[in-house]
Amino acid sequence: MHRSRLTGAALAAVCAASLATAAGSPAAAAPADDGPSAHFVVLGAPGHALKRVEKAVRESGGSVVQSWPQIGVVVAASPSAAFASAVRRKPGVQGAGATRNLAELAQPAAAPTALAAADRSLEATTDVVTAPAAARSAEAEPLAANQWNMKAIRADKANAVSGGSRRVVVGVIDSGIEATHPDLAPNLDASRSVGCTDRGVPDTSPAAWAPTTSDHGTHVAGIIAAARNGVGVAGVAPNVRLAAIKVVNDEGMIYPEFAICGFVWAAERGISVTNSSYFVDPWYLWCKDDPDQRAVATAVTRAVDYAARKDVVNVAALGNSNWDLAHDILDEGSPNNGTPVSRLTGNQCVKLPAEVRGVVGVSSTGVEGRKSFFSNYGVGETEVAAPGGDSRQIPTTPDANGRVLSTTFNGAWGYKQGTSMAAPHAAGVVALLRSTHPGWSSSRTVIELQRDADRIACPAGGVYDPDGTGTWLANCEGGTSGRGFYGAGLIDALDAVRR
Repeated sequence: MHRSRLTGAALAAVCAASLATAAGSPAAAAPADDGPSAHFVVLGAPGHALKRVEKAVRESGGSVVQSWPQIGVVVAASPSAAFASAVRRKPGVQGAGATRNLAELAQPAAAPTALAAADRSLEATTDVVTAPAAARSAEAEPLAANQWNMKAIRADKANAVSGGSRRVVVGVIDSGIEATHPDLAPNLDASRSVGCTDRGVPDTSPAAWAPTTSDHGTHVAGIIAAARNGVGVAGVAPNVRLAAIKVVNDEGMIYPEFAICGFVWAAERGISVTNSSYFVDPWYLWCKDDPDQRAVATAVTRAVDYAARKDVVNVAALGNSNWDLAHDILDEGSPNNGTPVSRLTGNQCVKLPAEVRGVVGVSSTGVEGRKSFFSNYGVGETEVAAPGGDSRQIPTTPDANGRVLSTTFNGAWGYKQGTSMAAPHAAGVVALLRSTHPGWSSSRTVIELQRDADRIACPAGGVYDPDGTGTWLANCEGGTSGRGFYGAGLIDALDAVRR
């Protein structure tokens, strides 16, 4: 990543929510204190050496909530705001940082800001629809005519060749999946599903991974693998299986310990692809010149890297702020669980998990094949582009809705737009690639995903002003390659199954 110039004020829109197991040590009791506790990650060497770090946590007045020896990360709790600085001085500790900006110690506890809540409105479900019962048949998906997005990447033609393999499991790291939805129930793998929102401690009970306040994960899941069963819609890879990995709590927050739990779980449960349509809260960008943020960014990166080493392809949404992630950014919305501060961020700051090396970062396009007005972008940050919808680019479909139609709560279907919707299209194509070529490594699969993508050139002169007001002005670097907005180009599902 390289950032060298300011690209504009932060609009700070959230991608997704903003947007004890054998895998790790069991949770310990909370600190014996009547007051609130804050949560931290503490870094050490992977393996048995992490016991030394656990000891350091206790000696510093904290308790071990969850230990991940695979990646050398301990999740800890402490009632002391000085815990991180104290534990950093202990032998064997490589770093430590608060995961929630110490907002938990406020009286009363700080809640997500109004700005953070407003950010999520971009991806709110609109125009919920119900497929007419009379149209339900095994021959056709009754709402397919409104799925302009599937035609854009030739998923409809790809499915005539292959809908994917049952051996392939996609981990939807999100807000949970509605298990009873008629388009999702046939493909949901409950045995690989988990909830991570209890302080990052894995919980396999169905209640822990079921959605509560958000249908975001259910919508994402449908884009990837809604069954081709004559009901509602079909996903990009309608035969593959889905694992619900819940990392979004009831407030809509994805704290670092939740995401860490999700990636380690995916790494150890035979999951082939993960989709992360979110950014890790409470910082839109985690800056490595701050010791707390650096420790957290390292912990999340270790978890993502661990999944990659286990041959998982990790796909992530780039975000909805119209930011050029390759250049300096004015972030005015972080932290989003308390009082935001204005800060100019450079190449020492990263968006998690999309900017972790090796993660497939996905930008969003509308029906006209142009960048969605809200989509983040950037040379070196955008691997591929995919349909995420754009309410200002109107398709010639029965509903004439430029957003993306997929599964929602209560067995219904509805429209959303966002890079959160773009990423699962890419995850679905990765699932098709892994189905067609089961012997390919994760890195080979990503190379082929990019090789199969269809180039989209930058606008003439590189300047993009979709509504002519300058509000969503963006500059595309890369000329005819279109790399700034689209990376390698628009993903192609048909090429994934026939080459």
